[in-house]
Order: sequence, then structure tokens, then C-alpha cells
Amino acid sequence: MPTDNSRKPANRWRGYAINLLLFVAVAAGVRAWQQRDMVSGPAPLLQGATLAGSPYRLPAHPERPVLVHFWGTWCPICRAEQHSIDAIAHDHPNVITIAMQSGKPEEVARFMREQGIDFPVLNDADGSLSAAWGVHAVPASFIVSPDGTIRFVEVGYTTGIGLRLRLWLAGLV
Repeated sequence: MPTDNSRKPANRWRGYAINLLLFVAVAAGVRAWQQRDMVSGPAPLLQGATLAGSPYRLPAHPERPVLVHFWGTWCPICRAEQHSIDAIAHDHPNVITIAMQSGKPEEVARFMREQGIDFPVLNDADGSLSAAWGVHAVPASFIVSPDGTIRFVEVGYTTGIGLRLRLWLAGLV
């Protein structure tokens, strides 16, 4: 009995489409779960002294969007992302990073020297800043618009291009 081979490609593409939809649904669910406690709306207070000893208060330059980036010295994904954050910090004056539960300030400073990075850092040794922002996992990035509203929230690895695009978009609002 002859088979109709013309249906096989259509069935195959239908299977691909179903698999793609399932993947997107699972990825969206995981993303929503990761961001469930993270703050939105007006950005919480963020102030302190950087590891370099400079005072910091959000926003440092109120006319531009701010990248607030939480990371940890113990986090392998943060290490993969740190050179992108460093490059953005050199190009963009409104980048502040928070070293979440990464030890004493001198330990974080030593880690940064060893890694060859020098972006501005507030040390969150006790996790109080992370708790105020609802951060439970790192890396976590917030893009705060010039009016102080959180526009974008990302958990996990984010490309440098993706962060730059979000900063640009937040500056348009």
C-alpha cells in the first residue's frame, strides 16, 4: 500500500513548532519564577561607599539611566559576565554594582584586582541591599530610568549588547 510522503514534512514542521512553543513556555515560566520577588516600579534607596571609598547615591547622574548589577565573587555565571559589565562601566557613567555576600571589602577588592576589573562596587556583605531589591540569585541586573523607575529586570547571564540596548531604551522614556 503506497504511503503519502507529502504529509511527512508538514508533520515534522508541526512537531518542531510544538517543541518550540513548549520551550518558550518553559523558559517564560522559569524567568517569571526567578523574578517573582524582585522589585519593580520606583527603585529602592541605594547608597553607600564604594570599594574605592567614593560616596554613592542612586542616581549618581539623574539625567541618564542606571545599570544596577548584583553579582558575587563565588558565582561562575557572574565571572562570565563581568568583562561585559566592566566595558559598559567604562563607557557609561551610571553603572553601580553590588557584590552580594562576597566577603569583606578587601576580599572583594582583591578578587577584582585578580580578575582585572574595576567597575564601581558597593559591598553587600550582609545581604541587606540584595534583600531590599528582592534579589535571591545572581547575576541580577536592573535598568533604572532617569525618573527613578525600574524599566528592565534580568536574572542570569545577560549579554553586554542586551544591557546596552536596555540602557539606551530606558533613556528614551
